[in-house]
Amino acid sequence: MSKSNIPESLIKNAWHTYLTTGNMPLSLRAPWFEYKTFRPLVKLLPRSPRCRICYFPFEGIGGYLSRNLLKIEASKLNPYMCNLCERFATEYHGGVELEISIMFVAVRGSTTMAEKLSPEAFSKKINRFYRAATEAFHRKNGLMEKLLGDEVAGFFVPGFAGPKHARVAVEAGKLALKAMGYGGYSKPWIPVGVGIHTGIAHIGSVEADGGVSNISILGDSVNIAARLTSLAGTGELLISKATWKAAELKKEGMEPRRLKLRGKSEEVDVWVTTI
Repeated sequence: MSKSNIPESLIKNAWHTYLTTGNMPLSLRAPWFEYKTFRPLVKLLPRSPRCRICYFPFEGIGGYLSRNLLKIEASKLNPYMCNLCERFATEYHGGVELEISIMFVAVRGSTTMAEKLSPEAFSKKINRFYRAATEAFHRKNGLMEKLLGDEVAGFFVPGFAGPKHARVAVEAGKLALKAMGYGGYSKPWIPVGVGIHTGIAHIGSVEADGGVSNISILGDSVNIAARLTSLAGTGELLISKATWKAAELKKEGMEPRRLKLRGKSEEVDVWVTTI
């Protein structure tokens, strides 16, 4: 069966299996090296750094073999992982609805900041923000969804971040704040707020000119995460009630709030923390 003739139901099942287990479904008859059962053997290839999920090396003789024989290299979505997830999205165009944890990190007062800095200085500061925020995702096996203006968005799925992806997302949110200078002895170098929500979203490949270009997340859960972030004060991490429950967090050190989100008819409960 050619990939163009694979039924939609099989594609959805493939995405679900891949995103919840990190393993390629047997029904797709993928190359041997894409299956989890061979990862202990792959781990023997020299040397680190290597993919945290599949263990394919990126450097040394192992990295040379991975790149030249299997076309495997560091992912654009997360350099601590290999590009098999991107290849999967390119080869199996589609997606699936899945419970995930979504995190946005946004600069507060970026318009005022841009007025006070030269265009070059502002660009350098925003690029430093991008690097710091994306590193927080990468270190916790999250996937980047987009960099947009003064905002970074990404998500955590069970197949890569583990079944407790909500707790992992909260840890990543705290890492992001620390990377911006919060929780230390010196003044933070940039004002940011973080928002996290856990819920059902559609994850799938998006098609642009020239073919499939990325993995995207869509749905109301994404909107909730974005709107939570817009209400996060400087140095605050806003956690939705759904994330708080899924992460099994304690109330100590957290402030409950009821917020009105744009486009929502009812107020929502959130938990707020700082570091």
